[in-house]
Amino acid sequence: MRASLITILRLSVWKSLQRRQIFEAILVAIGFLAYFAVRGAVIQQPAIAFDHAMDLIALQRNWGFFWEDDLQNWIADDLFVVQAMNIIYFWLHFPLIIVFGIYLYMTARSKYTLMRDSLLISGTISLIVYWVYPVAPPRELPRLAAEMGQTLPPDVGGFIDTMQVYLGYAYQSQSTSAFVNPFAAMPSLHFGWDLLLGIGIIYAFWSHSWKWRLPAILLGVALPTMQVFSITMTANHFLIDAIAGGLVSVVGLALAAATGRWLYPLIGRQIQRLPWKPVREFLAPSEQKKRHLPGLASEPSPSRR
Repeated sequence: MRASLITILRLSVWKSLQRRQIFEAILVAIGFLAYFAVRGAVIQQPAIAFDHAMDLIALQRNWGFFWEDDLQNWIADDLFVVQAMNIIYFWLHFPLIIVFGIYLYMTARSKYTLMRDSLLISGTISLIVYWVYPVAPPRELPRLAAEMGQTLPPDVGGFIDTMQVYLGYAYQSQSTSAFVNPFAAMPSLHFGWDLLLGIGIIYAFWSHSWKWRLPAILLGVALPTMQVFSITMTANHFLIDAIAGGLVSVVGLALAAATGRWLYPLIGRQIQRLPWKPVREFLAPSEQKKRHLPGLASEPSPSRR
């Protein structure tokens, strides 16, 4: 009897994981398809991306904070700091988002859903901006100016691609060119998503004891702070790109919260009205099944942890 019960539970868990994994895979596939579609639309617009970048530089000059050249020159003679900025840019973004996403998926499904939707919504908004307003990053300006026969001011023409020079990671290399949009500087999701990552880390540990909460707060604040220096010192983004990335990500978080509060319950009620039971169970398992499936049951309150 016990063996049969264990077998039933294993099958139930496996079916739940299959359903959830299929759903997550579909979302990721849609995201990649959207990215490649936008990349194909803007990659042939280098002149427009260059002009937009120069417009942003002029805007920052008018507002008094075109500091990107000074920031890169500040670390140019310190290889340790340069490499640190490269590592922050490369490793404290997607790899960390994936690790944290897996952690939330396994431990706090509702929080995972909120953060996933925040990333997807802010990413969708950003894709629209990339398509409508492609912007070349600072590291691309010297090359584009040379190709178009234009002369750049001294504080614009000296940008170098520190990732390529010091780490050997070239965005336009044959192995990565199919996965990179070279004119997606505005908004900066490197900053925006690290801001969401920091918020997510604080949110995930907020109900824990201060032994966990304080390190989470420190890490959550440090990640976007380090990233804003990294994206500018490596010449991958302008400061105004970070501002735009932060705004887009905060909007994505707000819309994700609204989606979880109002849209998902509405969709769930509509699913339960479908006449096909297998479809209903695939899209939204019954409450009785949720109580027996890890990750789908209601999360315990902080007082019970």
